[in-house]
Amino acid sequence: MARRRQLYEGKAKVLFEGPEPGTLVQYFKDDATAGNGAKKGVITGKGVLNNRISEHLMTRLAEIGVPTHFIRRLNMREQLIREVEIIPLEVVIRNIAAGSLAKRLGIQEGTRLPRSIVEYYYKNDELQDPMVSEEHITCFGWASTQDLDDIVALALRVNDFLTGLFLGVGISLVDFKLEFGRLYENDEMRIVLADEISPDNCRLWDAKTGEKMDKDRFRRDLGKVEEGYQEVARRLGILPEAGVRDLKGPELMQ
Repeated sequence: MARRRQLYEGKAKVLFEGPEPGTLVQYFKDDATAGNGAKKGVITGKGVLNNRISEHLMTRLAEIGVPTHFIRRLNMREQLIREVEIIPLEVVIRNIAAGSLAKRLGIQEGTRLPRSIVEYYYKNDELQDPMVSEEHITCFGWASTQDLDDIVALALRVNDFLTGLFLGVGISLVDFKLEFGRLYENDEMRIVLADEISPDNCRLWDAKTGEKMDKDRFRRDLGKVEEGYQEVARRLGILPEAGVRDLKGPELMQ
């Protein structure tokens, strides 16, 4: 039996055609990149952990009414998702100064912000995902004003929920990146949460010690990268019982 047709391969995931129209299979890789691909490596078991973590968080968000593309997890590395038209924006929500915000504005990393900040970045690897404003977004037709209103409302709702969820297991949600897509059903369009939520696109610090448990361990050569991801999964109560087992490629569903 032939494998499903591959539709897209990104830095951390591969998309295959799904078993039914309007669905895709999302496969999580162990590949890791930083600096828009300038640094590359492999984090053993990352794909397995990100699959489980993203499944858990997407499911919890759906329970409070946040619409997502997630349908169900298929196996250790794959999810069944709804096919959406991805809006070419990375939406970053910041609660604590870190990363590029601290560097751009000269703010001490770890400074808690007076309120959460929402930033937009144009998804374009060749341009290194430049920061853009609402004016750019609406002018170039990447999203409408109504789309942005929906996106911001969903992003802040996700932030409120995840901040509390992570704090409950001793983790500070410093900042994170979301992506959104347009889901077309019965001649209607709605904005839904897409991509993934994992230590790949969240900054997660131990609430007491400030120890990093996310991809910054890879970006900054801090070591124990796998252990950081595993600790997030452990605290969420979803570390696979059999440990992080490697699957070499996408598995076929019967």
